[in-house]
Amino acid sequence: MVLEVAILEVKKGMVSKFEADFRRAEPLISSIEGYLNHRLKKCLENDHKFILLVEWESLEAHTEGFRKSDQYLTWKKLLHHYYDPFPVVEHYVS
Repeated sequence: MVLEVAILEVKKGMVSKFEADFRRAEPLISSIEGYLNHRLKKCLENDHKFILLVEWESLEAHTEGFRKSDQYLTWKKLLHHYYDPFPVVEHYVS
């Protein structure tokens, strides 16, 4: 298994809208073959900061399966405009 980790810094004043759009986006990622689960957690110290943890069966399930899918295009459209700076995504052995 592979754990995808992303620190998401949402633009100030956009947190509520981001949270609503993230809920709309969740079925997109969970529909991908090789997806196992995910968690989005809000930071206690900075209410505009989140950590996204996604477990995948393999690195390729994320980098090939999700990122090259139509679902990812919709995910990007829903969520990517909220981030400043754009998040670094890293993968860890799970």
